[in-house]
Amino acid sequence: MLEIKNISIRLGGFELKDITLAASQGDYLTVLGLSGAGKTVLLEILAGLAKPDSGQILLNGKDITHESIQKRPIGLVYQDMALFPHMRVEQNIGYALKSQSLSREQKRQKIKELSTQTHCDHLLDRFPGTLSGGEAQRVALARTLAANPQVLLLDEPLASLDIQLRQELRQLLKTINQSGKTIIHVTHDPMEAATLSKKIAIIEKGELLQWGDPHEVFRNPVSEFVARFSGIKNIFLCQFSPHKQSNGLALGTTAQGMPVFVSQSPDRETAHLMIPGEDIILSPQQLNTSAINQYHGIIREIYSLPGGIEVVVEAEGEKIVVSITRRSLENLSLKPGDPIWLSFKATAVKIL
Repeated sequence: MLEIKNISIRLGGFELKDITLAASQGDYLTVLGLSGAGKTVLLEILAGLAKPDSGQILLNGKDITHESIQKRPIGLVYQDMALFPHMRVEQNIGYALKSQSLSREQKRQKIKELSTQTHCDHLLDRFPGTLSGGEAQRVALARTLAANPQVLLLDEPLASLDIQLRQELRQLLKTINQSGKTIIHVTHDPMEAATLSKKIAIIEKGELLQWGDPHEVFRNPVSEFVARFSGIKNIFLCQFSPHKQSNGLALGTTAQGMPVFVSQSPDRETAHLMIPGEDIILSPQQLNTSAINQYHGIIREIYSLPGGIEVVVEAEGEKIVVSITRRSLENLSLKPGDPIWLSFKATAVKIL
């Protein structure tokens, strides 16, 4: 188990502040954040390339905070791969085996196993300069795995790849993780994090905002930043009045005057509300339903996405994004310009 306890470091005007995380054996932890958030700095601290000003790193209960790079069973694959340009692929992969007490035949067999596992066994005689981005990334993975690290650190491993190569490498990373390898993967792409992770941590400006199960983080973000970064489209700043209550529900009003009933009790007069697009129902007529939030609007745009359809509805002066299936789109025969009713329950609305 890898435990990161209250890690802090100041680098010029940037500060990584009091980061606390944990990854169990076989976990896939994705650290998600914008450029400059501190993701790569955290990886460098874990790998031993940078020393924290305070805090601890424990691996299986042992404090490795001040261990040298060579003594840490942790492997780091940088975004630019950093392959040795003067060495063939076979030599690059075998470089980490030099410090291991293996015979020449054992090393050859190990290189064969690793290159087969990472699907680069047909590249062994090539030099790095002749490889595509996806090929180089596989070789870099094989070289890092040759040292048999307990924890594999990945710095934006899919960033420079096209869609097909990204899918192939995602599957490879899943396979490596399923073999029992603990992986910590940094990215700025929420979709990438959602498809790979067992745990997600979101960092902004050197601070850890939220971490945990991907479903919990994406469905229950703790702040406006986490919600927007998670891909939530419907976030509205609302004013609340303590005197405006209905059946135990709080009533807020958006900047454009749209009333929204909420089951939570806000602890302040102004708060951001989040309404998940998949919790909103579209219908040609007003529904007789327990969903107290109902609005009549006009469909402005319809987007086709890999996971389904997004319908943008203008109602009460606000634009609301609704997530539906392709079948629902066909059944309702929706098109831009159509009048539409949308509804959602007060319990679907979350106060950030």
